[in-house]
Amino acid sequence: MASFLRQARRTLIGSRAFYRTVLAIIIPVIIQNGISNFVNLLDNLMVGALGDAQMSGVSIANQLVFVFNLAIFGGLAGPGIFGAQFYGAGDIKGLRNTFRIKLIESILLLALAFTAFLGFSKPLIRLFLQGDGDAMLAEEMLRQGHDYLMVILLGLPAFALTQCYAGTLREMGETRVPMIASVAAVAANAVFNYLLIFGKLGLPRLEVVGAAIATVISRYVELGIVTVYAHRQHSRFLFIEGAYKTLRVPGPLLRRVLRMGAPLLANEVLWSIGMSTLTAVYSMCGLAVVSALSITFTISNLFNSVYMSLGTAVSVMVGQALGAGDFERAKSDVWRLIAFGIAGAAAMGLLLILFAPLIPRAYTGVTAEVRQIATNLLIITACAMPLYSFAHCSYFTLRSGGKTVITFLFDCGYTWAISVPLALLMVKALHADVRAAYAVVEMANIIKCVLGYAFVKSGKWIQNLTHITGNA
Repeated sequence: MASFLRQARRTLIGSRAFYRTVLAIIIPVIIQNGISNFVNLLDNLMVGALGDAQMSGVSIANQLVFVFNLAIFGGLAGPGIFGAQFYGAGDIKGLRNTFRIKLIESILLLALAFTAFLGFSKPLIRLFLQGDGDAMLAEEMLRQGHDYLMVILLGLPAFALTQCYAGTLREMGETRVPMIASVAAVAANAVFNYLLIFGKLGLPRLEVVGAAIATVISRYVELGIVTVYAHRQHSRFLFIEGAYKTLRVPGPLLRRVLRMGAPLLANEVLWSIGMSTLTAVYSMCGLAVVSALSITFTISNLFNSVYMSLGTAVSVMVGQALGAGDFERAKSDVWRLIAFGIAGAAAMGLLLILFAPLIPRAYTGVTAEVRQIATNLLIITACAMPLYSFAHCSYFTLRSGGKTVITFLFDCGYTWAISVPLALLMVKALHADVRAAYAVVEMANIIKCVLGYAFVKSGKWIQNLTHITGNA
């Protein structure tokens, strides 16, 4: 037993230097995500003060934008895998070419997003309004969501370009600048939300349209900070030099990135659609559930910041180790990061259980039923957080090694093969309460953890991708 414990300690617990490196990477990300999610909570409270229709309409519109955001993350993930390894190998030309690929993919995804949202916004919003309830309330939710979405589209180009820059900076280990940009953006968002939603300091009272305008302003604030800093520090961020002289990249690299990145893009799009489908299924339990889920997601995201940041640490530390050919360090770092993530998620889950009965009370514009459902869903979420963390770190481990087909099956495949059918079974076939359905779906993530453990332990994700030339 003693030898087993010693081996477990060596495997799961790192040195002080290891944790200093981890904290240097994740603390800026935690601060960035924490502040962003806290301001999202304030935004949610401000919109919630307007009433159920306004909050639900905005929540549904954000579900649709969420699909675009995840498409950007997925599209840029393929180049990002190569970027981290190129930087670990000291290949700046390769890093520059991965940045160019990100720009190309962002332009294509923006064109698709504008086509979908401008042409089909109302039918898409109606998918979330199938539950029992007041028909007039459902129509008001539709109107509010559509008005919000039409304005928020103006911020999509800024979001996409910011991710191109911020992602490349993170691949180089620079997480502080994206954090500063994000903090400034959420501060701008909070201020303009207050001014434009409620019409303060002589500005018009625009309600949900004001919330959308505030978000668009914040997107351009974030973009301005990241791009100005990167270009002024071009001697440090050498990938910037000549990046816009051409968007041409070496054919072999482009084909390899697209082939490897396609499953990641498909994964993020289909996974986000799967999450939106789950929300639509849960909403069949009643219109009150739409508002309760909005509260649940907003609050739980605030507590998810710790384990979500570990994805960045896995991408940077494991990706750079693989690029440098240090496979033993990559393997040891993975298990220590997973253990760190589970411990952090358990701690944050306990905090969420303590605060779950209190925070929903701040939503004065919604009914007592909505607040009670949200409280119950938050407690279920808190209990599942260690499972989320294990699966999250497993996903980024597989992705760092370029095993993108496996990540597609692991993430998106699980969502559509298990989560969505389980939700439909509980809601449509068994007519279960939303709390029971939500609990069954979330706790089923233990299946995903077992699969993640098997994939990571196999070591098949370990490979160096930098033999693909990045030189133009």
